[in-house]
Amino acid sequence: MKNLTSVFAGVLVAIFFLGSSAIYIVDERQQALLFQLGEVIDVKTEPGLYFKIPIAQNVRFFEKRILTMDAEEPERFITSEKKNVLVDLFVKWRIIDVTQYYVAVRGDEALAQTRLAQTINASLRNEFGNRTVHDVVSGERDQIMEIMRQRADSDARGIGVEVIDVRLKRVDLPQEVSESVYRRMEAERKRVANELRSTGAAESEKIRADADRQREVILAEAYREAQKTMGEGDGQAAAIYANAFERDAEFYAFWRSMSAYKETFKDKGDMMVLEPSSDFFKYMKSSSDK
Repeated sequence: MKNLTSVFAGVLVAIFFLGSSAIYIVDERQQALLFQLGEVIDVKTEPGLYFKIPIAQNVRFFEKRILTMDAEEPERFITSEKKNVLVDLFVKWRIIDVTQYYVAVRGDEALAQTRLAQTINASLRNEFGNRTVHDVVSGERDQIMEIMRQRADSDARGIGVEVIDVRLKRVDLPQEVSESVYRRMEAERKRVANELRSTGAAESEKIRADADRQREVILAEAYREAQKTMGEGDGQAAAIYANAFERDAEFYAFWRSMSAYKETFKDKGDMMVLEPSSDFFKYMKSSSDK
């Protein structure tokens, strides 16, 4: 009885393992190739539960997501100016034909990335060799990346891969070149700064000269207006004096004499030497005669 139980348990275990080995699951992140005796007989690109013949068939899974190839070290390229630049880049790619991918690179991701890197490096050498440092750093950088993507994608289709994007993360000059370039840049910036300072100084002198000229013009016009006003005032005063003199000449003469007496004899120490018949004593004489 115990032997029968053991045999039955063994059969159940065998059935369980055979049943589990006959089932495989493909999730949404994967795609699978079904092999029979080493030959691809089916491709599964949609997620789900699938069946296979145990032992005779086996399954291999591949990534369906976008993969990234990131260069470990910057590559050195030569521009049209015969200058070395260090380029750091990354590539976004994914498997679109898993059967072709398996046939071309045996499903080896590292081998596929090596193939992509060779294509991109060859294209970059051609593109950089036709462009200056300024072009590859900023001027035509987007254009270069698009050309790289198209060429890499065209070649990658042969191994069942699609290249989605190629990005230049950094384009630097080597250390031995950077210092001389920085010195030239510094000298150029100093030259531009000196030119700006010279231009500013010239403009400053021009503005000062114009301001001084305007100041002299304003002062001259103000002096002219002041003299004109003073002349008009003197004229009006003379006219008033003349009008008053014409109305009573005798009184005007008397008033002038009194003012002269007041100013002359204001202090006790004042002294004048005049003849008694002088007109200065005209009104004194008149007073004494009366």
